[in-house]
Amino acid sequence: MALDRKTPNDLNAFWMPFTANRQFKKNPRMFVAAKDMHYTTSDGRQVLDGTAGLWCCNAGHCRPKITEAIQKQAAELDYAPAFQMGHPVAFELANRIVEMAPKGIEHVFYTNSGSESVETALKLAIAYHRAKGQGTRTRLIGRERGYHGVNFGGISVGGIVNNRRHFGSLLNGVDHLPHTHLPDENRWSRGQPEHGAWLADDLEKLVALHGAETIAAVIVEPVAGSTGVILPPKGYLEKLRAITKKHGILLIFDEVITGFGRLGAPFASQYFDVLPDMMTTAKGLTNGVIPMGAVLTTADVHDAFMDGPEHMIELFHGYTYSGNPIASAAGIATLETYKEEQLFERAADIAPYWEDALHSLRDSRHVTDVRNMGLIGAVELDPIAGEPTKRAFAAFLAAYDKNILIRTTGDIIAMSPPLMISTAQIDTLIGTLADVLKTLE
Repeated sequence: MALDRKTPNDLNAFWMPFTANRQFKKNPRMFVAAKDMHYTTSDGRQVLDGTAGLWCCNAGHCRPKITEAIQKQAAELDYAPAFQMGHPVAFELANRIVEMAPKGIEHVFYTNSGSESVETALKLAIAYHRAKGQGTRTRLIGRERGYHGVNFGGISVGGIVNNRRHFGSLLNGVDHLPHTHLPDENRWSRGQPEHGAWLADDLEKLVALHGAETIAAVIVEPVAGSTGVILPPKGYLEKLRAITKKHGILLIFDEVITGFGRLGAPFASQYFDVLPDMMTTAKGLTNGVIPMGAVLTTADVHDAFMDGPEHMIELFHGYTYSGNPIASAAGIATLETYKEEQLFERAADIAPYWEDALHSLRDSRHVTDVRNMGLIGAVELDPIAGEPTKRAFAAFLAAYDKNILIRTTGDIIAMSPPLMISTAQIDTLIGTLADVLKTLE
């Protein structure tokens, strides 16, 4: 039976994630093709991608080197078991990741998504302390408004209310730092806000409350993306690193969004010059083309497990698809595309233009704040009284009708275009959004 890829005859079977399913299925928005900076809709329109898919297509869409690598690998070695067996492509990709990672990061553990990367890092943190003879360190510290995927560990350390409220008591022994969003002090910030480094001191309060000997790890996003682009105040990450080191607590950076060029550097840890013990990645690792994630660790974390008889498994954790051959090939081709086209450098060079364009929306209707860093931007809207999220969702629908793709979270518009975006395309994206904002009730 031939598959009609443009007009599915029944939308009922697919329960869509993070979607207003009933609203969508009354008036579907279908993409059927993509190339570089644009999607093609089922009715033939070209939509400018202002979100890199879901923060993931950093090199743009349907890039030839990545497509060819996937095709070649699928015909040569489609799958190989990751338990007690290996294949060269996974090792080569790991070497290349370590080469671009900050100095001190030496090992790669493959997963299939950002959510799995977070679960892996949290498990590694607890197991690490047990391996070091500190088995009382089981407590995990996240942050309010943090997003760390959708598995139980991730939503437990995460701090977005709607991601948590429906799923019971979650993991025990979890606590949260305050978020770093201080609108009264930092409204209209360009890049890192000036105020709020002192918020890291709340970690000392949690240490005093629980005891350092009970805390395994702190996990934060260097830049909190999915909650609406919340930026780290100047000195905040440095202070968090100092406090965790002081108390022997592992620091995990969730770089699922900030990794692979989003800030103009390979990783946010390099952008801020702060080295964590572990980094969770996914999304831009394969340009969003094939699911793949990775946890990057220091030698200290890795080597804590390399003990006991050599024939024994050191870590009882992993996935059927860890280091999948086709995903690994896509990852290598993605990293080569970034390097050959100098996309990280391009992002750094165009970031000031992006910043100016975003802040041109400051006086637009209903806009209460604008935030930016690298090629990330947020436009916060005044919510409709008694109807939170409705105004931003109306902006999303109107933007789609005007051929730009934006993303909303609450009443915040978030944007993160592919790193290949041009100044003219920034003008189109922000100019169209300005027109959309004029129409909002």
